[in-house]
Amino acid sequence: MIIKARTIPLVILILEALCRRLPLNYPKYQQILEELGRRHAGYKGEVSLDYYLRLLSIDKYLILHDLNLPDGDYNCQIDTLLLTPEFALIIEVKNMTGKLIFDTDNEQFTQINNDKEKGYPDPIAQSERHKDYIEKLMAEHKFPKVPVDYLVVISNGYASYVINGKNTHKVKPRICKSDAFINKIQFFEKQYTNPLLHSKDLRKLSRLLIKMNKVPTSYILNRYGIKKADLLTGVCCSDCNYVPLIRVKKKWYCSSCDKFSKDAHINALRDYFLLFESKITNQQFREFAQIKSHDTAKRLLLSVNLNFSGTKKGRIYFPKTLPW
Repeated sequence: MIIKARTIPLVILILEALCRRLPLNYPKYQQILEELGRRHAGYKGEVSLDYYLRLLSIDKYLILHDLNLPDGDYNCQIDTLLLTPEFALIIEVKNMTGKLIFDTDNEQFTQINNDKEKGYPDPIAQSERHKDYIEKLMAEHKFPKVPVDYLVVISNGYASYVINGKNTHKVKPRICKSDAFINKIQFFEKQYTNPLLHSKDLRKLSRLLIKMNKVPTSYILNRYGIKKADLLTGVCCSDCNYVPLIRVKKKWYCSSCDKFSKDAHINALRDYFLLFESKITNQQFREFAQIKSHDTAKRLLLSVNLNFSGTKKGRIYFPKTLPW
């Protein structure tokens, strides 16, 4: 059963918003673009894994996609988490080409592609950290001590991988290509046979994880040294990314590509929720979208089906969920 459905990962949406809202000469703009490209490739690999996830028993497996769990100043991002009465399984998906080398002694992960060698964060070490995080979280909330394990899935069918080091025997069962995914699931099912989590526990744990799931904006901004004052305000053109658009006769006009839009403010609101905070007042919307009229801002906010609370100047608008 899918408890948290797969959507475009929040990290991707935040990086896309940053590319719209940062000046092109921002010192780390190219790094952000490169990470965005890697994240898009990773998401494509995660989507391809859905073909195999659908083969899991809906009565036994609870599936949660794209969890972003707070870990101090960091973000514990889990591609997919499977929960069963017998065990929890963290799934890390890698959609990469070429030859992938797992060095278990030095916790290094290297890609060799077109005769070029490049190092990346080690998915095994990362999965181990996520494993520790989930174990501590469950202990803190007094859940039964169910085994937590992980599986790194290579989703690109043309990639190959090797595992080096003394811990090869430990790591080998926890890495596979997509087409071996179900066989690996059976490996874990044979490994962990004692049901420790009742259906009530599983529902409670799922609710806890969804409640803890946060938009990882602060983590990303801090990682790239971005201050909110660095971000461009105004409504952005969806055709040429020019900012700011101007309001002309109930439409948004782009002086760069000479086009009009009725709803360009929706993307501006989405950027605000992703990069600033997940709620907004009329005044904050006017300042961000560069709108002069209080009534115009109110009409636009009411037109996009946002939830709201409070009245008059104290009214706050917010999306029910993110992505919105």
